[in-house]
Amino acid sequence: MNIKQRTAARIRELREAKGLSQEELAWKAEVNRTSMNHIENGRRNISIETLEKIINALEVTVPEFFDAPVFLNSKKKKK
Repeated sequence: MNIKQRTAARIRELREAKGLSQEELAWKAEVNRTSMNHIENGRRNISIETLEKIINALEVTVPEFFDAPVFLNSKKKKK
């Protein structure tokens, strides 16, 4: 899973936990609804500024956003 996919999975996880639709999250984050769909499906690169808007709209901190198994377990040891 690449960084776009991991970020998308975390956004979806937090959005669903908050009971928000993609449209509601897009509105709160001031992001176009279609863009939000592409972001959440891992089809669009997002800027740090857009990610910050989404994190703020989800009402979590940056450390809380990245403190998740999808990010923490992403490194596989190579032998």
